[in-house]
Amino acid sequence: MPNTKSAARRIKRTQAQALVNKIRKSKYKSANKKMSTYLDAGKMKEAKGFLPKYHSQLMKIAKTGIVSKKTASRKISRVTKKINNSK
Repeated sequence: MPNTKSAARRIKRTQAQALVNKIRKSKYKSANKKMSTYLDAGKMKEAKGFLPKYHSQLMKIAKTGIVSKKTASRKISRVTKKINNSK
């Protein structure tokens, strides 16, 4: 139990933020899974079409600190390289 009024508010705030972070992490995982599904299946046309949205989603998530910007950039770079080399 929180001892002070401010501690009680912080608990509420922490729980709300944890929920937001969970949603963001889920979106990150879903985007990665969708892109890897396209790449594994050899659907390069779909992967190329999804690439701008994938890039956008990863950078939005990186901006909030769920994953680092370097990690997001590295994933985007590797996926782009796979798509470009598949021709």
